[in-house]
Amino acid sequence: MKIVALFSGQGAQKVGMGKDLYETCSDARSLIDEADKALPFSLSQVMFEGPEEDLTRTSRCQPALFVHGLACLAAMRARIPEFEISAAAGLSLGEFTAHAAAGSFDFTTGLKLVHQRGAFMEEACEAAGGAMAAMIGAEPEVVQKLAADCAIDVANFNAPGQIVVSGSEAGVSKAVAEAKTHGIRMAKSLVVAGAYHSRLMTSAQEQLRPALTAADISLSAVPVWCNVDARPVTSADDIRETLARQVTGSVNWSGSMRGLLDGGADLFVEFGPGRVLAGLMGRIEKGTSIHSVEDCASLDATVAALASAS
Repeated sequence: MKIVALFSGQGAQKVGMGKDLYETCSDARSLIDEADKALPFSLSQVMFEGPEEDLTRTSRCQPALFVHGLACLAAMRARIPEFEISAAAGLSLGEFTAHAAAGSFDFTTGLKLVHQRGAFMEEACEAAGGAMAAMIGAEPEVVQKLAADCAIDVANFNAPGQIVVSGSEAGVSKAVAEAKTHGIRMAKSLVVAGAYHSRLMTSAQEQLRPALTAADISLSAVPVWCNVDARPVTSADDIRETLARQVTGSVNWSGSMRGLLDGGADLFVEFGPGRVLAGLMGRIEKGTSIHSVEDCASLDATVAALASAS
C-alpha cells in the first residue's frame, strides 16, 4: 500500500484547530509548545481562540496550518508507530509542511521559513492589493488565454473544471465579466487579502529567496511533489528554487495528484482542517481512497479505516 501524505493550504484554517489534539496527544502538544517558544506571538492562542480575523492574517494562518498539519501527523504516528508515507505533497503553503513531514528540513527550520513567507506575503498584499477569482467549468487553455488577455495570472489548477486566477483588481474584475464569453460556466470572486500566486507577490518571492538559501535543506528519501512543476523535487537546490518560484507561480495541484495516481499511489491521507483536499481529489479521480485527519474524531476514523484496509 502506497500512502501519500497531503497537507492543507491557506484558506483551510479555522478557530479551534488543533485544540483537542493538544489536550490529548503529547507529541502534538510538544510541537505546538515548541512553536509558541519559537515565534514572537502565541500561535496556540491564535489557533485555539482566534479571533478569526487574527487567524486569517497571512502571517498567522501560514504558521498555524504548518504546525497543525505536523501535529496531526504526529498524532497519527503516536497511534500507529509504523505509519510510513511513500510520498508527500501540499497545496501552496502546505508544500512546506510536506517537506517538513518528509524530512527535507526540521520542524524549527520549516516554521521559521513559513513565518517569514507569511509575513512577506502579508506585506506584499498590503502594498499591492489585488484579487482572485475561481473559474468553474473551463479548460486550462481557455483560462490561460483569458488571464493573459486581462494581464493577470493563473494561480491554481485545483481540479478539472476548477481553476483560480489572480492579479490586479481591475484585471480580475475584467476576467470575471468576460468569463462567459469565453465559454466558462461560472466565475466567482474570492474573499482574499491579496493576489496570491501572481506577479503581485514578486516582492515576497525576492525576500524569501535569501531565507531559503540560508536554510539547512536536504533531499529527503521520501519524494515531495512541487506545486509549480507537478513533479518530485530532485535536490536541495531544486527544493529552494521550487519553493521560491511557487510564491508567484501557478499551483498545479491537479497535475500533481494525477502524477501520484499514475505512479501507483493508492491511498491518500490529508492532514489539516476542512477536508478541502479530499474534496478536490473527488474531482480529480472519483473513487480514490482518501482520509482526512484534522481532530481526534477524524483521527479515530482514519486509524480504524487503515486498520481494516491492512
